[in-house]
Amino acid sequence: MRFALLLTLSVSTAASATSYPLTVRDDLGRTVTLNREPRRIIAMLPSHTETLAALGASDQLIAVDTYSNYPKAVVERLPRVGSAYQPNLEAILALKPDLVLADESSGSRLTEKLAQAGLTVYGGTGQSFNEVFEKIAVLGKLTNHEANATRLIASMRADLNALQRSVAGLPKVSTYYEIDPSPYSVGPNSFIGTLITKAGGQTIVPPALGDFPKLDPELIVQRNPQVMVGLTLAQARVRPGWSGLRAVTTGRVFSPTPEERDALSRPGPRLAQALRALIRFLHPEAL
Repeated sequence: MRFALLLTLSVSTAASATSYPLTVRDDLGRTVTLNREPRRIIAMLPSHTETLAALGASDQLIAVDTYSNYPKAVVERLPRVGSAYQPNLEAILALKPDLVLADESSGSRLTEKLAQAGLTVYGGTGQSFNEVFEKIAVLGKLTNHEANATRLIASMRADLNALQRSVAGLPKVSTYYEIDPSPYSVGPNSFIGTLITKAGGQTIVPPALGDFPKLDPELIVQRNPQVMVGLTLAQARVRPGWSGLRAVTTGRVFSPTPEERDALSRPGPRLAQALRALIRFLHPEAL
């Protein structure tokens, strides 16, 4: 029996191994080809760093971006090579990576710069909830950890479903989520907006404004949310026209801890931690 189980696991692992050369298309529509399993990877986004660590591919990482801080045991041993908007191109090139994981932002143009320097670059991040899982699957394939990616996705979905069930039937709470004081917020189809819905809330941002729009402050006043997340009560009280809003008068304004903020802002393996934080803000009675 034990031999049969080991044989099954062995066959399963072999069947899920990535075949190289491997060609995928990134979020910029570029064709990215790997001739062999990458052993020298640079992650230029915290979500990529966290995903590789969760996949068991941290030993393939040789450097990370400025903002990667989790898992600590992984990132503290790695050099920093700047950020998407301020990359240290000289340091990146000197490390001779065989794969760089970047984003698809046209504003940073990091993918374009690195590709022009002759590096193999995959540009892409999860913007929507489902894209988070798609990117985990892609990174699993790129790094030859497809079986681990399948297990991680299944585990994440199970945890998320269990948390969502805890708020089933509870009333929807209108929510303003602040990314920064500009104010940038989140639309319902973004991964954060979807988490708000799963937490028993509803973002005040109309879908037509996009996933991560800059809002007219008057819209926030008009929508009069029941809960605000991403700022302190003291900050909310001094915003023009906000002192009488429902969230402010009831004190339901929440500033996430640094760990919660990271989990909420990164489309990666800690989605369940992010959802738990949102449920604590919106429906603490469910926890």
